[in-house]
Amino acid sequence: MPNAAPKPVIHIINGFMNENGGSEQEALHLASVLRDRSELTLWSSSSRCSRDLAHRYAIRRIGLQPGARPNGGTFVFVGAHWRHTLWPYLARAPRRLIYVFNTFHPKILSLTAAHPAMLRWPRTEYVAISEFQRRALGVECEVQPSPIDIARFSPSPDPRPDNVRPVIGRLSRDTVDKHDIDDIALYRAWAADGAEVRLQGATSFSAASGDALAAVPGVQILLEGAVPTVSFLRGLDIFYYRTGAHVETFGRVVLEAMACGLPVVCHRRGGYADWIRHGENGFLFDRTEEADQLVRTLLANADLRESTGARARATVETIYSAKAVRERADFYLRGSR
Repeated sequence: MPNAAPKPVIHIINGFMNENGGSEQEALHLASVLRDRSELTLWSSSSRCSRDLAHRYAIRRIGLQPGARPNGGTFVFVGAHWRHTLWPYLARAPRRLIYVFNTFHPKILSLTAAHPAMLRWPRTEYVAISEFQRRALGVECEVQPSPIDIARFSPSPDPRPDNVRPVIGRLSRDTVDKHDIDDIALYRAWAADGAEVRLQGATSFSAASGDALAAVPGVQILLEGAVPTVSFLRGLDIFYYRTGAHVETFGRVVLEAMACGLPVVCHRRGGYADWIRHGENGFLFDRTEEADQLVRTLLANADLRESTGARARATVETIYSAKAVRERADFYLRGSR
C-alpha cells in the first residue's frame, strides 16, 4: 500500500495569558478541532504565558534560540501578531498566513495586512468570527463562528426544581468595560422581586460602581473563574448579557449559554446577535426597559423558558454539527504542508 500523505503542518499562535480569556479559549478550541488532522503545535507569543495553560496543553514559548519558533506550514495567529518582533526573520516562511480577527481595532488591520518584503511571507488571509464583525471591518475574509465544545456545554442532566428561586446570571472577564452601568438597577429590581442574580466576573464592576451591589440581598458577585463555566451556566434559569464600552465580536459565552439550553436575553450589539432569532431561540433588546420586560416575562413563564432554551440548544447543534465543524476546519488544512 502507498504511504499515507503527510498531515498538514499548522502552528497556532496566541498569548495564552488568561485561561478564561475568549481569545485563549478560541485558540484552544481551534486546536482541538484541527489536532487529529494535522501536525499541530501551540505557541505563546507572550512572556506572560500562563504556566498552567502551558503545562496542560504543551504550549511552547516563542524565542530566538533554535527550535523555539514556528517553521513552515501554516501560521494561524489568534489575537496575536508578528510585527515588531525578531523571530519571524529567523523562521522558515509559512506556506499560508492566517489571522483570526477577534477585535475591531483598525491598528491590528494595518499591522497584519502587510509585512516587510524581506520576510517573503504570503498575503494574510483573514478569518472573522461573525458576520457582524465582517461588516464592521469591511475586509474580505472567511467567516467562521468561534468553536465551542457542545458535548461539554450541554443542558444539565438534572432539571431545575420548580420550588426554588429562579436564577438570572451572566459571566465574563472581570473588567469594567464588560458591564453596563444601567444593569445595576435591573439586578437590584429583579432580586427585590424574588429572583436570584449571579454575576461571575463582576468584582471590578462592583468596585467601580461604589459597591452598589455588594450588600444587595439576592445578588451574588463572584470572581472570574470562581465556578467552572459549565457548572455556572447549568445553575441558571435565564442568561442575561450586555456589555459597556466593550463590543463583542462574537460573544462566545452567549453561545455557550444557548448550548446549555438556556433562554438568553441579550443586548442587540454584538456578534452573537447574528444567531439569535428574537422570540424564538432567544431575545434581543435595545433599551433597558425592554430588557427588564423580557426577563420578567421569562421569570413568570417556566414553559417559555424551557421551550426557548430547547430551541437555543437546537440552533447551536446546527452551528456545531460534526459536518459543519469539519467543513470549517478544511479551510485551515488546505495547502499547509
